[in-house]
Amino acid sequence: MIGYYETDQGKVRIHNEDAGGVFKNDAGQVLAIVADGMGGHQAGDVASQMTTLHLHKKWQEATLIETPGEAEEWIKEAVRSANNEIKTYANDHEECAGMGTTVVVALCTGEFATIGHIGDSRCYFANSYGFKVITEDHSLVNELVRSGQITEEQAEHHPRKNVLLKALGTEFDLTADVKTMEFEENDRLLLCTDGLTNKVSDEELSELKSFEGEWSSFTRQMIDLANERGGEDNITLAVVHHHPSSDQKEGAE
Repeated sequence: MIGYYETDQGKVRIHNEDAGGVFKNDAGQVLAIVADGMGGHQAGDVASQMTTLHLHKKWQEATLIETPGEAEEWIKEAVRSANNEIKTYANDHEECAGMGTTVVVALCTGEFATIGHIGDSRCYFANSYGFKVITEDHSLVNELVRSGQITEEQAEHHPRKNVLLKALGTEFDLTADVKTMEFEENDRLLLCTDGLTNKVSDEELSELKSFEGEWSSFTRQMIDLANERGGEDNITLAVVHHHPSSDQKEGAE
């Protein structure tokens, strides 16, 4: 299995509030993480980095995960404990009051991948049959679309597009949405922040399903597209490719 992670500050922000990484355990299973921090007094980066470090530490301590049920329970508990750690820290540090972060996590084995998320960072899945988003944004505009109040086209330019209904660290005991799917040879996952999806269309991202080069070239191509179109936000993405003949690459911010 190959994993690749890359983040970019973008063209406007003075610092990068995104974090994440791709990590392998002793059993060869992969955990990919992408988090987009926000809020507080320049504390978004604190929340996203705390989330990544917490999940990575839990992953280092984890034993072999053999079933989807085990994977889903692991993600729920790891995300819940990360959330409570961030909320407690914010309560104890006035300068971090109001901070939070999105998170999307993929736990990948040789047979299945389990995805968990809170917020509007996304996970896409690609195989020989196609390409699709498999997470549902916890955002105001997505709820308006779901309820039929606005169209998807109107959502793209809605003035409250960035309003989240759910984010890590904003209240205690939040639970991630989780789902599991088969993960077979040559299947791919893309995890990313809205700094990418606000600038690069799903049609452009669907190159994921047929891309055959180095994954560093794919991630840089997508980041360059987002920056060429303004780059107003930080841009972060992680790819996991079920490619058993290749070595795992790691990266974390």
